[in-house]
Amino acid sequence: MIKASDIMNTKVLSIGPTATVEEAVKIFSQNKISGLPVVDDNNKLIGILTERDIVVFSSDLHIIPLMSSSNWISPYTDVSKISSSKRGYDLISKTQVDKIMTKKLFDVTGDATWYEIVKVMKSGKINHIPVVDKARKLIGIITRTDMLNYIAEHGLEE
Repeated sequence: MIKASDIMNTKVLSIGPTATVEEAVKIFSQNKISGLPVVDDNNKLIGILTERDIVVFSSDLHIIPLMSSSNWISPYTDVSKISSSKRGYDLISKTQVDKIMTKKLFDVTGDATWYEIVKVMKSGKINHIPVVDKARKLIGIITRTDMLNYIAEHGLEE
């Protein structure tokens, strides 16, 4: 039986709750990822921050114009020079992750089955599932891409 521990990426990046959104965006960009588990000082999972959380936060405040079809400002745009967005950029860059992270968590343990993972992804309409141990400490993450890569390499047969 295929388990979460077979699929998960154990080299998971995470961020603390007091880090700024600006720090998170840099991690997203530098590592080409779209979600970060948020952990406390003991590596206990307390939330997740996704690109969607940041887009929703910025658009709810009407502080950054959504400039492309992807609802994201081009990485080549120097937003500090867009006067109407300067105040908003400053606010977003200083906002702490715990203020906008998703706190309603969907996660699994390492022994969760393939079908349990798919069910969680579908019911939660999520793309990232943190994997935790019994003490809720972060041990990995599973993305839709991880699942597709697993199928491509191993198939779904036991």
